[in-house]
Amino acid sequence: MSTRRALGPRPNPLPIANRALSLFLQGPAFFASTAFFGSLSLAASLFEKDGRFQHRIAQAWARTSVSISACPVTILGAENLRRHKVAVYTCNHLSYMDTPVIFSSLPFQFRIVARHDLWKLPFIGWHLNRSGQVPVNVDNPRASISSLSGAVKTLKSGMPLFIFPEGGRSDSGHPSAFLNGPAFMAIRAQVPIIPMALVGTHELLPIHTGQFYPVPITLAVGEPIETVGYTMRQTEELTARLSDEICRLYYAHSYLQLPAQPSLEAITEIPENAL
Repeated sequence: MSTRRALGPRPNPLPIANRALSLFLQGPAFFASTAFFGSLSLAASLFEKDGRFQHRIAQAWARTSVSISACPVTILGAENLRRHKVAVYTCNHLSYMDTPVIFSSLPFQFRIVARHDLWKLPFIGWHLNRSGQVPVNVDNPRASISSLSGAVKTLKSGMPLFIFPEGGRSDSGHPSAFLNGPAFMAIRAQVPIIPMALVGTHELLPIHTGQFYPVPITLAVGEPIETVGYTMRQTEELTARLSDEICRLYYAHSYLQLPAQPSLEAITEIPENAL
């Protein structure tokens, strides 16, 4: 008989055993491994230009982080993760643990597009800067357009990109409204968008907490959404299609139910005069 914990609501408060484990073991181990692999990545950046070894270090950090969290990860639809397939890979955003799960799960080198303020964090920001990741300022439309154009160049050079379309972590466990950035990049570069849904990381480590609650994690990967034939004036249409597909994947594997009146309308971040 399996003793594996089923996914369900996170207890509030957490059991004393989980709080103690997080405080004295998991938390310190997570920060220590981040410091170690971050330092290793910085050292590697002095000797390479393509970021390949740094990406392997990031994957090692991610797998270590997932192991520390004690959460088994199941990948559904792994056949849709075509190795070296140039595309924009997208996923809902629930937790700080989303990034380790993604890095440990995608079986190829890629670059991430993330909020520019992450570049200010010790070790994490240093790695992002030195390994060629792409910052985007979601608070400034003009700066956002400029950075997204840089991301398009990365795609056209043959490097896949990953981005969280919501622009930040959800505090409810439900997908939030999507920004238009992924659709903008995919249409400009004429590459597919790969929709993915993470289930369980909100219960593992929700926003505004530092305590782990180990649960099974699922990464559900959907079919590629082709952008051939789309124009820049269809950015919002493509964003809505992407949102619908990620929500479908998420609620198909979560214990949560789709809200009766979800607020999942696309947020326009691309000024009309930029289309």
